Amino acid sequence: MRVTRSLFVGGATLIALVLTRASVQSQQQPAPASSIQAAAAAVTLPRGNLEHGRYIVEHVAMCVECHSGRDDHGSIVESERFIGAPIPFGPSWSKDWAMRAPRNKGLPGYTDASALRLLTQGAIGRNGEHLRAPMPRFRMNVQDAADVIAYMRSL
Repeated sequence: MRVTRSLFVGGATLIALVLTRASVQSQQQPAPASSIQAAAAAVTLPRGNLEHGRYIVEHVAMCVECHSGRDDHGSIVESERFIGAPIPFGPSWSKDWAMRAPRNKGLPGYTDASALRLLTQGAIGRNGEHLRAPMPRFRMNVQDAADVIAYMRSL
């Protein structure tokens, strides 16, 4: 009886170890690109409110300030709004500072999922990388992010 019980406990322990190892290994392997693309395609945004999105972009998040070209007097050039611009400042203490704000008019290269992640999870770019400062780490709610996305895509 003792031998049978020992074998049972030993066998159950071995099975638990094998299952734990398999589970850990599967968690460590990156998801295949096709599942990442499928997850990105599966996001459905709520209907965006263009006026609220415009308000957030221009008066709260202030995207227009860095992502727009300026004239010699420092005023935003209307024809260069959101098409990208050099960032004319930077701290002397940081070497990881973006020197140019990219075009964000229309959100080129961003799916709805990656744009939502950018605005709700803190400056994570379209390829999953953290964007360099001075890009703010936004933590918008889903509706505000949907409003911003709708507005930016309308430009």
